[in-house]
Amino acid sequence: MSDDVTLDRLTNHALYAAEMAAIAASALVGRGNKIAADQAAVDAMRSGLNAMAMKGRIVIGEGERDEAPMLYIGEEVGTGEGPEIDIALDPLEGTNLTAKGMANALAVLAMAPRGGLLHAPDTYMDKIAVGGGLPEDIVDLDASPADNIEAVARAKGVASSQVIACVLDRERHKNIVDSIRSTGARVNFITDGDVAGVINAADPEGAADIYIGRGGAPEGVLAAAALRCLGGQMQGRLHFRNDDERERAKRANITDLDRKYNLGELVSKDCLFIATGVTDGEMVSGVTDLGSCTETQTLLLSSATGLRRVITTLHSDQRRM
Repeated sequence: MSDDVTLDRLTNHALYAAEMAAIAASALVGRGNKIAADQAAVDAMRSGLNAMAMKGRIVIGEGERDEAPMLYIGEEVGTGEGPEIDIALDPLEGTNLTAKGMANALAVLAMAPRGGLLHAPDTYMDKIAVGGGLPEDIVDLDASPADNIEAVARAKGVASSQVIACVLDRERHKNIVDSIRSTGARVNFITDGDVAGVINAADPEGAADIYIGRGGAPEGVLAAAALRCLGGQMQGRLHFRNDDERERAKRANITDLDRKYNLGELVSKDCLFIATGVTDGEMVSGVTDLGSCTETQTLLLSSATGLRRVITTLHSDQRRM
């Protein structure tokens, strides 16, 4: 059975798992408790995954076995019967966004046949990403942000001042921001949620042309899954703050700690990408209580078929508390 047929058969169940995670987290929007919101999303997504007819393995999850009791890296999910599937997930991408009632919180899930997703440790990753339709290798993680901005501008036939870069609003990115602005380009800051940030930069209708900066390595793999579906380019390199993080990488069988990964190495096989809105955002709307039912909106992407669909679902038996 081909990979695309295998994933296609799992799509509806994976969609449901993400929707349930979003609904569970939405009950805690604006309540100031990011830990409780994350746990609610984890519990709901795990229940959905365990109902799926597959031999699932978490390769990007909530942390190593000794750090997270559920959906940890290496945990097996599903019924134990069916295809072998690798899963990258973030049951609540944007815990702070949810706790503060801010935009762009998502329940995110990506799936590929076994071996199709990089088993990235729970560390940081330096990332750069652009959308499709540009010359191959147009951006380079080893080039300066200014050089990358100018390369994108030339490829698009516009002045550098017309390029917009998406950057996570962190003090560590000051030099990156200074380099970007030296070209006259604009910076679109995001407070959290760099999966959405990368997708936004890759979307022709998005509010940015390029994503640059350091964020979570797990989120890097999730973003790469979306880019494989949308078309685009991405590079990433793991960034380690201490020896413990280097040991995590070695446990994940990563031997070249300085390796620069391209999109095809981050996600090497066809995949599904699913993102359900918890709060309203640029890609999808958040969970809405309509009284008699609950409405969710989900972005569904498939690299095998080129499918890109926004799905609005009414859940008559799931009510927010």
